[in-house]
Amino acid sequence: QVQLVESGGGLVQPGGSLRLSCAASGTFFMVNAMGWYRQAPGKQRELVAEITSGGDMNYIAAVKGRFTISRDNRKRTVYLQMNSLLPEDTALYYCKMEVLPGPFMRGVDFWGKGTLVTVSS
Repeated sequence: QVQLVESGGGLVQPGGSLRLSCAASGTFFMVNAMGWYRQAPGKQRELVAEITSGGDMNYIAAVKGRFTISRDNRKRTVYLQMNSLLPEDTALYYCKMEVLPGPFMRGVDFWGKGTLVTVSS
Protein backbone atom coordinates (compact mmCIF):
# COMPACT_ATOMS: atom_id res chain seq x y z
CA GLN A 1 0.00 0.00 0.00
CA VAL A 2 1.31 3.41 -0.96
CA GLN A 3 1.30 6.10 1.70
CA LEU A 4 2.14 9.78 1.40
CA VAL A 5 3.21 11.73 4.46
CA GLU A 6 3.50 15.51 4.44
CA SER A 7 5.55 17.59 6.84
CA GLY A 8 6.78 21.14 7.27
CA GLY A 9 3.60 23.03 7.99
CA GLY A 10 3.22 25.45 10.85
CA LEU A 11 2.55 29.02 11.93
CA VAL A 12 4.53 31.75 10.18
CA GLN A 13 4.28 35.52 10.03
CA PRO A 14 3.37 37.29 6.79
CA GLY A 15 6.45 37.56 4.60
CA GLY A 16 7.98 34.44 6.11
CA SER A 17 8.90 31.13 4.51
CA LEU A 18 8.12 27.45 4.94
CA ARG A 19 9.24 24.33 3.15
CA LEU A 20 6.80 21.47 2.81
CA SER A 21 7.87 17.90 2.12
CA CYS A 22 5.89 14.86 1.06
CA ALA A 23 7.45 11.41 1.00
CA ALA A 24 5.97 8.28 -0.53
CA SER A 25 6.41 4.84 0.98
CA GLY A 26 5.41 1.40 -0.22
CA THR A 27 6.14 -0.78 -3.21
CA PHE A 28 5.62 0.67 -6.67
CA PHE A 29 7.41 1.14 -9.98
CA MET A 30 7.64 4.92 -10.26
CA VAL A 31 5.83 8.22 -9.77
CA ASN A 32 4.62 10.32 -12.65
CA ALA A 33 3.22 13.72 -11.72
CA MET A 34 3.56 15.11 -8.21
CA GLY A 35 1.53 18.03 -6.97
CA TRP A 36 0.56 20.23 -4.06
CA TYR A 37 -3.02 21.26 -3.40
CA ARG A 38 -4.55 23.39 -0.69
CA GLN A 39 -7.92 23.89 0.90
CA ALA A 40 -8.72 27.01 2.87
CA PRO A 41 -11.63 27.12 5.33
CA GLY A 42 -14.91 27.37 3.46
CA LYS A 43 -13.27 26.94 0.07
CA GLN A 44 -12.76 24.12 -2.39
CA ARG A 45 -9.47 22.31 -2.73
CA GLU A 46 -7.31 23.86 -5.44
CA LEU A 47 -4.13 22.92 -7.25
CA VAL A 48 -1.17 25.03 -6.14
CA ALA A 49 1.70 23.57 -8.14
CA GLU A 50 2.60 20.40 -9.99
CA ILE A 51 5.71 18.86 -11.49
CA THR A 52 5.85 16.12 -14.10
CA SER A 53 8.26 13.20 -14.21
CA GLY A 54 10.20 15.18 -16.81
CA GLY A 55 10.54 18.17 -14.52
CA ASP A 56 7.99 20.48 -16.11
CA MET A 57 6.40 22.71 -13.51
CA ASN A 58 3.07 24.50 -13.35
CA TYR A 59 1.83 27.03 -10.79
CA ILE A 60 -1.38 28.88 -10.14
CA ALA A 61 -1.11 32.62 -10.67
CA ALA A 62 -1.51 33.40 -6.97
CA VAL A 63 1.78 31.72 -6.05
CA LYS A 64 3.96 32.30 -9.12
CA GLY A 65 7.23 33.89 -8.17
CA ARG A 66 6.76 33.01 -4.49
CA PHE A 67 6.48 29.20 -4.41
CA THR A 68 8.82 26.63 -5.95
CA ILE A 69 8.01 22.96 -6.42
CA SER A 70 10.75 20.38 -6.77
CA ARG A 71 11.16 16.62 -6.55
CA ASP A 72 13.75 14.03 -5.60
CA ASN A 73 12.88 10.80 -7.39
CA ARG A 74 15.47 8.77 -5.50
CA LYS A 75 13.86 9.81 -2.21
CA ARG A 76 10.35 9.61 -3.67
CA THR A 77 9.74 13.07 -2.27
CA VAL A 78 8.19 16.28 -3.50
CA TYR A 79 8.88 19.68 -1.94
CA LEU A 80 7.16 23.05 -1.91
CA GLN A 81 9.31 26.02 -0.97
CA MET A 82 6.98 28.84 0.02
CA ASN A 83 8.40 32.36 0.32
CA SER A 84 6.79 35.75 0.93
CA LEU A 85 3.82 34.06 2.52
CA LEU A 86 0.52 35.93 2.72
CA PRO A 87 -2.43 35.46 5.09
CA GLU A 88 -4.43 34.18 2.12
CA ASP A 89 -1.98 31.28 1.81
CA THR A 90 -3.42 29.88 5.04
CA ALA A 91 -4.81 26.44 4.27
CA LEU A 92 -4.43 22.72 4.70
CA TYR A 93 -1.84 21.65 2.13
CA TYR A 94 -2.07 18.20 0.53
CA CYS A 95 0.32 16.41 -1.75
CA LYS A 96 -0.78 14.10 -4.54
CA MET A 97 1.25 11.63 -6.54
CA GLU A 98 0.34 9.63 -9.62
CA VAL A 99 1.91 6.27 -8.84
CA LEU A 100 2.58 3.51 -11.37
CA PRO A 101 2.22 0.14 -9.63
CA GLY A 102 4.28 -1.54 -12.33
CA PRO A 103 5.71 -0.88 -15.80
CA PHE A 104 3.10 -0.35 -18.53
CA MET A 105 0.37 -0.03 -15.89
CA ARG A 106 -2.07 2.84 -15.45
CA GLY A 107 -1.19 5.42 -12.85
CA VAL A 108 -3.14 5.64 -9.59
CA ASP A 109 -3.54 8.85 -7.61
CA PHE A 110 -2.62 8.85 -3.93
CA TRP A 111 -3.12 11.68 -1.46
CA GLY A 112 -1.50 12.65 1.78
CA LYS A 113 -3.54 13.63 4.82
CA GLY A 114 -2.43 17.24 4.74
CA THR A 115 -0.26 19.64 6.69
CA LEU A 116 -1.61 22.91 8.06
CA VAL A 117 -0.04 26.21 7.07
CA THR A 118 -1.14 29.28 9.01
CA VAL A 119 0.10 32.73 8.02
CA SER A 120 -0.68 35.25 10.70
CA SER A 121 0.92 37.99 12.74
